[in-house]
Amino acid sequence: MQRMMLIGAGEVRWEDASEPTLSGAGAAIVRPLAIATCDLDVGVLRGGFPLQGPYPFGHEGVAEVVAVGDDVRGITIGDIVVVPFQISCGSCAPCRRGRTGNCATYPRLSTYGLGAMGGLSWGGLLADLAEVPHADAMLVKVPAGISPLAVASASDNLPDAWRTVGPQLAADPGAEVLVVGGDGGPNSIGLYAVGIALGLGASRVVYVDHVPERLEVAAAFGADVVDGPPPAKAGAFAITVDASGTEAGLRCALNSTAFDGTCTSPSVYLSDPSVPMFSMYSRCCTLHTGRAHVRPAIPQVLALVA
Repeated sequence: MQRMMLIGAGEVRWEDASEPTLSGAGAAIVRPLAIATCDLDVGVLRGGFPLQGPYPFGHEGVAEVVAVGDDVRGITIGDIVVVPFQISCGSCAPCRRGRTGNCATYPRLSTYGLGAMGGLSWGGLLADLAEVPHADAMLVKVPAGISPLAVASASDNLPDAWRTVGPQLAADPGAEVLVVGGDGGPNSIGLYAVGIALGLGASRVVYVDHVPERLEVAAAFGADVVDGPPPAKAGAFAITVDASGTEAGLRCALNSTAFDGTCTSPSVYLSDPSVPMFSMYSRCCTLHTGRAHVRPAIPQVLALVA
C-alpha cells in the first residue's frame, strides 16, 4: 500500500509501506475515504509547531471497514465510520469516565499521524489502509445520508469545537457566545464553534477576528462579526471560546466571560500567556483548556449534522 509521509516543513511524499494486519480479535482494518487536515497539521507543515519528521501523516478522516477481528460485535465490513484520532480501549478507568484522550492502556497522547508525540506505531490516516485496535470502542458509524466529506473532521476538530460550546449550551440553553479568532489558531475550531453554537440554539454568537475570509464564514453562519484585533473586553458572555492562539485573544475571551461563565481554550500555547487571575476569581470564571476527549463527542457532532 501507499501512505503519505511528512518529511519536514513544507515537504510531504508518498511511500510504499506494508499493509496493516489485525493485531487482535477486537481490531479492524479500515480504508480511508475522506481525510481532513486540522489546524495542527497546518502548523506542522508551515514549520510553526515542533514535530519532527519523517512520520506518517494524517489523523482526521472517515473510512470504510474492510476487515474485523472475531470479537468485534458492533462494527461490520462495509460500515462507513469516523475514526477518532486518539487511540483508546474503551474499558480502562479513564475511558469509562469518557476521558478517552487519556486512555490508560496505551502511552498518553497515542494518536494517528502525529509523529513521535502520538506514537509512530499507529501510522497515519493519509494511507490506503489503517488499523483500529479497538473497533467497537473507537469507531462510530456515519448515519445514512451523510457524505463522508461533510464529516471528515469529526475525528478531531468538530468534536473539539463541540466541547467548547455544546455542554455549556446544554446547561444554559440560549446563552450568548463569544468566539475569539486570530492568527495563532486553531482557526477551523473557532469557526466550527460558531456554527455549532448557532445550531444548538445560542441566542447570539459574536466572532472577533481580523481576517476577512474567516469573518465571512462566521457571518455566513449567522454570527455578529467584529473586524479587528481582539479588544480588551468584548462584552459579557456566559460562554466564551479562545481560538486565537494569542495572549491578547485569550485575555479578551477571559475578560469577556460573565459572572459564573466558562471560557474554553482549544488553543495550543508553547509559552505561558498572562491571564487576569484576580478578575477571573472575582467573577467566578472557569477557564478550561487541554486536549479534547473526542470519542464521546463524535455521536453528538453526527447528530447535529444529521
